[in-house]
This record gives sequence, structure tokens and C-alpha cells, in this order.
Amino acid sequence: MIEVLVVDDDTRVARVNAAYVEKVPGFHVAGEAHNAAEALRRVEERPQLDLVLMDHYLPDETGLAVVQEMRRRGHQTDVIMVTAARDITTVQAAMRQGALQYLVKPFAFAGLRAKLEAYAELRRTLDGGGEAEQAEVDKIFGALSAPTEPDLPKGHSPTTAELVRQALMNSEGPLSAQEIAERTGVSRQTAQRYLKLLERTGRARLTLKYGDAGRPEHRYVWATRA
Repeated sequence: MIEVLVVDDDTRVARVNAAYVEKVPGFHVAGEAHNAAEALRRVEERPQLDLVLMDHYLPDETGLAVVQEMRRRGHQTDVIMVTAARDITTVQAAMRQGALQYLVKPFAFAGLRAKLEAYAELRRTLDGGGEAEQAEVDKIFGALSAPTEPDLPKGHSPTTAELVRQALMNSEGPLSAQEIAERTGVSRQTAQRYLKLLERTGRARLTLKYGDAGRPEHRYVWATRA
């Protein structure tokens, strides 16, 4: 599990963001902090932290100042800025201080989920260790540039899209449209329509299963697990 600290001065927003994190498979909220001092204390107390979702506007110090102090103390915990600060100076400073991503408030669950899934993909790439050829270097630097969740075309339901997405992400292997239909309660035709949308937008990958005769069966797997 990827251990996450959620930092936001608004306790309600922190709870919402924490709930969002818990909905993404493979992530666990290790704690919340509502000011800079508390954030630094929690980082000191939990050296196994993997990721901090850092607000910039904190009552006692800025989020970037917290990141600076973390680095000064030797903490290499990864940071994704999650803030309403959108001026270029702050964004540039976040880049220079090593923030891996920058998510501007307000955002929907899909926006944060995309950033977290991209981060998980980056972790999997780095866990391989060893030396990297140019292709691997490009993959590492491009991992956090994964596209955000696209707007659904007319006639598509966000609820149904989420059901199909969850079924794919929770599966240990590729699924057919029929299997998705059985797991979500939608029709096979509906499942196929949403699977094709996920494939077109790069969220799912199509694989083919060849039988003894006839056409190969189309099966889908969540892209970050392929």
C-alpha cells in the first residue's frame, strides 16, 4: 500500500480528499494535518510515508516552505501539490522544489484519481531498479503526464462509467464485456460501449483471447495494470 499524508487547512476538505484517496486501489491514508507544524510532525513520526498531498495556503506557513523544511531534514517523501494557488510563480517554485505534480482546486475525484494512478505507475517503473535506456528514462519522466479523466460523451452515465472502471481495476486479469456486465449489473451491450470508450481514451487496453474456433474474444485490462 502507498501511504499518504493529506495536508489541508480546511478540515472538511482534508476529509474529502482523504476519502478520495481511500477510493483508489493501492492507496491508504496514514493521517491528516491542518497546518505546517502538524504536517512536519507527522512526517517526522511516520518515516514510512510515501506521498504527501500538500496544500499551499496553510495558517502558519506555506506548503512549499513545508516541502523545503522536509528536504532540509532529509525527508525524501514524494509530494503532490493540491491547492488553489495557481499563479505561475508558485507553480514554478513547486517544480523547482521537487513536487511531482500540481493539482489545482477545485477538482473532481477523477482528477485526483488520475494523478494517483500515474504516481502508482511511476512507483512500479522505479521499483525495477537497475540501469535505464532512453526508452525507460522517457517512461519515468512521462509517467506523471497521464491524461486526466476525459469528459464523457453525450449519452454516457458517470455512474455506469465508474462501475465499469471499478470492475476493471479490481480484477486480477482481463475481463470480457460479458464478465463486466455480470459484475456491474449492466447489459453486455452497455458494458461493451463503456469498455470501448475507456480503450479509446487510454484508460483500458484491449487483449484478444483465441479459442479453438471462431472469432477471438475481446478482453480488457486496466491500462496501469497491463
